[in-house]
Amino acid sequence: MMYAGRDTLEKLCADIFTALGLTPGEAEDSARILVTADARGIQSHGVARIRRYAGGIRQGSIRCGVEPVVLHETPLSFVLDAGGGMGLSLARRSMDRVIAIAEKNGFGVCGIRNSNHFGIAGFYAEMAARKDMIGIAMTNTAALGVPTHARKAMFGTNPIAFAAPASGGKLFSLDMATTAVTRGKIEVYQREGKKLPPFWAVDAEGRVPDDAARLLDGMLYQRGGGLLPLGGEGEMYGGHKGYGLAVMVDILTALCSGGIFGESVRDSEASSARVCHFFMAMRIDLFRPPDDFRRDMDRMLGELSSLESADGSGRVWYAGQKEQDAEERSAREGVPLTEEVWETLKKTAEELGVPFPPPLPAC
Repeated sequence: MMYAGRDTLEKLCADIFTALGLTPGEAEDSARILVTADARGIQSHGVARIRRYAGGIRQGSIRCGVEPVVLHETPLSFVLDAGGGMGLSLARRSMDRVIAIAEKNGFGVCGIRNSNHFGIAGFYAEMAARKDMIGIAMTNTAALGVPTHARKAMFGTNPIAFAAPASGGKLFSLDMATTAVTRGKIEVYQREGKKLPPFWAVDAEGRVPDDAARLLDGMLYQRGGGLLPLGGEGEMYGGHKGYGLAVMVDILTALCSGGIFGESVRDSEASSARVCHFFMAMRIDLFRPPDDFRRDMDRMLGELSSLESADGSGRVWYAGQKEQDAEERSAREGVPLTEEVWETLKKTAEELGVPFPPPLPAC
């Protein structure tokens, strides 16, 4: 692993995005969100994706400096056409606006269509949680997931994020794909040359694939097969529930905003698909005093953390705890990147004439 100081890595990524044509605000937002993913140990959604964002900007599927168009608005909600703008920055700004509506009215919600990949969904849900609110964020993605009993991808990894505050900055932060894994996880296995484990995906013939590159190629060109829904194949272990959740995300993100959904959402070789988002923030004091809520959250999270591990792993985790621990460790030791990601980042910077910093000493 290579290590980089968080501020240094954010500046490097922002400089790369600026050189590609994003506005300074878009570049800074995008860099911060990607580096946050790596700092939390979510390599599938971190700076390794910069090459794909760069491809989208160069291809024109990601447009720089776009102001979204308001399609519909009420005192509690709004719907935007993103015009192909940078999803990372657009999502951050939109969640800010949703939070402002909730601060005034108790509740805020928005739908967005014609956007681009927005990184880790949990980032946006947590924005609301840090304001004494319940936060929810969702996005649809390119069709990669195979419905229960089918062999053709008809929905995306369609993540759901939910965040709620405890005391002292602690959060319950659930950020989950509705497929067994994300495509980013498959890409990590491809970069590292590892065989895929069973129960993640099926090919066009219904067999279990172990070649990450072949699976990614098949999904890109929709040759059949794809990722299994959360719960796996069939109904025995609840795969139909993951399938249902994925369709629910398509309804909230795409149908509510008038965007595209299902197999119509397609990636290209250079870039990710145009997608739809959904954000919601809800003030806790609609229900009870926030101090009382946080007190009970402290108790709940404490009880979960104090459970004895049944498999000898030494710890029972609640959602978001691993990522919070990893982020604290990254602040002390630097943000970890694989050597391959480091070299890819270096190549991208050199192509754009952006100065590249040396890594930190190995920890």
